[in-house]
Amino acid sequence: MPAQSSPLAAAIAANRFGLGARPGELGKIDDPKGWLKRQLRGAPPVLAGPGLKPSSETLAKVIELRREAAAEKRDRKKEGADEEALKAVAFKLPQVYRPVYVDEIAARFAHSVATERPFLERLTQFWTNHFAVSIDKIVVLGLAGAMEREAIRPNVTGNFADLLLAAEKHPAMLLYLDNATSIGPNSRAAQLANRRGRKDRKIDINENLAREILELHTLGVNGGYTQADVTTFAQAISGWSIGGQDAGRRFKRLGLDSGTPGEFHFRDAFHEPGARKLLGKSYSESGVRQGEAILRDLATKPATARFVCTKLARHFVADDPPSTLVERLSRTWIDSRGQLREVYEALIDSPEAWAQPLAKFKTPVDYIYSSYRALGIPVLDNRRALTPFEALGQRSLMPGSPAGWPDTSADWDGSSALLKRVAWADVVAQRMGSARNARDLAPQVLGGQITNETVTAIARAESGAQALTLLLASPEFMRR
Repeated sequence: MPAQSSPLAAAIAANRFGLGARPGELGKIDDPKGWLKRQLRGAPPVLAGPGLKPSSETLAKVIELRREAAAEKRDRKKEGADEEALKAVAFKLPQVYRPVYVDEIAARFAHSVATERPFLERLTQFWTNHFAVSIDKIVVLGLAGAMEREAIRPNVTGNFADLLLAAEKHPAMLLYLDNATSIGPNSRAAQLANRRGRKDRKIDINENLAREILELHTLGVNGGYTQADVTTFAQAISGWSIGGQDAGRRFKRLGLDSGTPGEFHFRDAFHEPGARKLLGKSYSESGVRQGEAILRDLATKPATARFVCTKLARHFVADDPPSTLVERLSRTWIDSRGQLREVYEALIDSPEAWAQPLAKFKTPVDYIYSSYRALGIPVLDNRRALTPFEALGQRSLMPGSPAGWPDTSADWDGSSALLKRVAWADVVAQRMGSARNARDLAPQVLGGQITNETVTAIARAESGAQALTLLLASPEFMRR
């Protein structure tokens, strides 16, 4: 393990735990562990900006647009409108969502480049990926960034149970995994439909959210639950929905249109009544509190501790994390009943976290953040904020599945991906020209991790731009 005041330890703190060193930063990190722990104190920063709206405001607007679109579609059908006219109605929703998404990503990008608490920001984005929603589903496009701001950021240093509840009850998650329309077969809504002799496809329990909570957010795929547990859990969280959504004329008398538009709303008429038994424990019928009680119990299960701590260790230390580290983090989780700050501090204090420099290959997002921080490039243009991530194959908040983005070298270090990085680095370097001196920058951003080979290559560069390209494309800069 490097001495805690050494240049190597400072570089590990800034590049492995943080988002990449900025010029002059390493020299100020005289106590790397203390520097990291101080970032966990105090309230997490709040991202703000004119384009950053509450998810409820965005969703309320979309709900109203959908109502208007449905009415317009009915009217046009009566008038014999053609297919192109009907398609025009559907274009209204992306027109609302996309500007919100662009503003969210630009704010997140700018904050990541400028933050003085990069460890806290890395943790925030780790949890956003753990509770992944993906914007390739159109209903999430304008809500994913808000979910990070509203559910993840405020809870990132608190108790895991609170973070878990906030994430699962957020409208982005409920819509992404289809729980907002999950209806119990014995609920009041189902009984009403049955009395009227209607066979409605929407009268059904949706198990997507329950399954992903057990498999991806808490216990893990080998966490000891069964398909019966998935179904039972889905019944417990049926009725977890969003206020203001039109439940249809057939359910008007049940009061299903109540609730604040765009906010979490428990629809009692959708909820499957009855006591539940999950993983050997019984839960009485208590409406919304039944699902909340299950989540709080899941948060402190040993299987949850091990599954999530393995992911933390993999993210911060190595693709195949040391078992000793996983055990230490898991024990801290269990003993503290999921107090995340204590788990993070156990990670910081673990010798394994400092013993393997350059063990992780940067994801494209890591690479972009660290490049901007190293070169001091500000994020000024919202319209261009998405471009680097799309160019390098990791579009922001679009992992493509509830499993989130992968976190091992094998997923990111292919020859094609490396060529894209070098090409992107060259474009950035050419734009910077002689505005940055790579010879001066290299030791400032890589510190004790820099090798003689990289120093020599930069020194022999034919131009300032080429020297910057060599710095950004060096093995040390590609890894953390």
